[in-house]
Amino acid sequence: MHIDHVAVWTPDPERFVSFYTRHFAATAGPRYTNPRTGFKSYFLSFDSGARLEVMRSPAVTAGADGQRFGYAHLAVSVGSEVAVDRLTEQLRITGAPVLDGPRRTGDGYYESVVLDPDGNRIEITV
Repeated sequence: MHIDHVAVWTPDPERFVSFYTRHFAATAGPRYTNPRTGFKSYFLSFDSGARLEVMRSPAVTAGADGQRFGYAHLAVSVGSEVAVDRLTEQLRITGAPVLDGPRRTGDGYYESVVLDPDGNRIEITV
């Protein structure tokens, strides 16, 4: 198991991407846009293998769903869809809130979203 990426909400993804590519040698992946929700994101990759997901959503601007600008979630890669399903069910049985999934997202991830004991979002992904 390893941390796959950390996500951050920003009001200006392009500015954020420009800053990290210019000053921290990050490589930006293509922009993903969900036309239905207005959500858009980029993944920034670093030489170490670490990744940062840069996200923008009209709902976050409005402060809906408890989200705010800044870090959004911790993503943990468990290696397979079966492992995502198994860990999600284990957490559900022990009473951890499962907010979403397991499911395949619009940008191709297989994931579920759970809350840790302090209410922080953890994205469990392949």
